[in-house]
Amino acid sequence: MRVLITGSSGQIGTNLALRLLAEGHSVFGVDRRSNTWTNAFPTLLQDLAAPHREFHGGIGGAPYPPCDIVVHLAANAKVYELVEYPHRALENITLTFNVLEFCRAHNLPIIFSSSREVYGDIQRYLTAETSADFSYTESPYSASKISGEALVYAYARCYGLNYLIFRFSNVYGRYDNDIERMERVIPLFIRKISRGEPVTVFGKDKILDFTYVDDCVDGIIRGMQRLLAGEVCNQTINLAYGQGNSLVHMAELVGAALEREPDIIVAPAKRLGEVTYYVADLSLARDLLGYSPHVPLAEGIRRAVAWARGEEHS
Repeated sequence: MRVLITGSSGQIGTNLALRLLAEGHSVFGVDRRSNTWTNAFPTLLQDLAAPHREFHGGIGGAPYPPCDIVVHLAANAKVYELVEYPHRALENITLTFNVLEFCRAHNLPIIFSSSREVYGDIQRYLTAETSADFSYTESPYSASKISGEALVYAYARCYGLNYLIFRFSNVYGRYDNDIERMERVIPLFIRKISRGEPVTVFGKDKILDFTYVDDCVDGIIRGMQRLLAGEVCNQTINLAYGQGNSLVHMAELVGAALEREPDIIVAPAKRLGEVTYYVADLSLARDLLGYSPHVPLAEGIRRAVAWARGEEHS
């Protein structure tokens, strides 16, 4: 496969690109920032959220190499930050439009990265793929993902675009500890607990579905292969682990992996725009992709801590 990855300098993009390279595929990355983890694949520095009107030679005339499929991961992804700066949600919509226009111009299939945020704050144990509804929108970020999905569906109906949409949930692991750029809760807790600093959990009963990055990447690649083979097409699929864990329990697991007693402060839920309960229904992923996640949270935390320690010592 010849794969173009937008958002290739982020956590999922970097892991996906390196896995594809290891399997003998060709990767070209597009991101508005350099990749701080690796230079193993070429990356074009470009702001995909800028207005563009020419898509035949690449977006904005940029020289993209020939490719077979586009994996669109690029987005402003910090929920609370988009509450504070809602124009970044509009950037998400604009860059998705630009990528879709590029795919339309070159007749390319697309993998679109959506989020469990599209379901809103629905209090239930299982969330089926069909239940997302704009009336439950919690934040500008979730609105941008719902809008992105709507654009993908429209391009499929109007222009015959082939797609898969994956709704991710709290992906963590390797290449996610650049928290100055993107503050993620697990690397933040690893850093603070390792220093003996207290950590704050917003909502004692907040339950989320944490997904180790290798499971996420495995699901994406399965989808890419089946989309290109014509075996699975135009589906919206949850990619997660399928089990809920509280943030308090997650913090305890970080402490156990670090062999330190965590100082956990529990604050009232919830911060504006945030979902407080989500566990994914993986039925479609299993049925259509043969997806079976292998890394439960305790093991994933152990791996994340080991990787972070390796980075600190390198």
